[in-house]
Amino acid sequence: MFLADEQATLDFARKLAMACRPGLHIYLYGDLGAGKTTLVRGFLQTFLPGCKVKSPTYTLVEDYDVSTSSHNPFQLQHVFHFDLYRLGDAEELEYLGGRDYFAGDAVCLVEWPQRGEGWLAEPDLEIQLSYQQKGRELELHSNTEKGREVELEISEKG
Repeated sequence: MFLADEQATLDFARKLAMACRPGLHIYLYGDLGAGKTTLVRGFLQTFLPGCKVKSPTYTLVEDYDVSTSSHNPFQLQHVFHFDLYRLGDAEELEYLGGRDYFAGDAVCLVEWPQRGEGWLAEPDLEIQLSYQQKGRELELHSNTEKGREVELEISEKG
């Protein structure tokens, strides 16, 4: 789909957030500045309006407690936002307790997942963002039944 501007990216992110199920793992691909963090910001602000979302480039992961949100149809508890851009080796995820983040019902949004290749499991959804004229092109691919359910719900909402 074509995203004409930042607002279109935020609108898509809100649709994605409202369709998310507990335990969903979403990997975000794209060049620097392609809109990955903007998408995550829109996703998180669906549950936590006004929340300051920064890319966890140096900390690798940020934990957002969304359990008290009134905009939470699937009663999500936590959203983990990963930015693996500065990851030196995929094994570092093991030392950071990465398996704990991906186990359970938390939603994991992972920027630069290719840096964790060999350690990260297959995601439920993959989102590729790329520059197109003055906007962005978004490609969404589902790899699991849970991912297909989310993709179907998003497409039904237009």
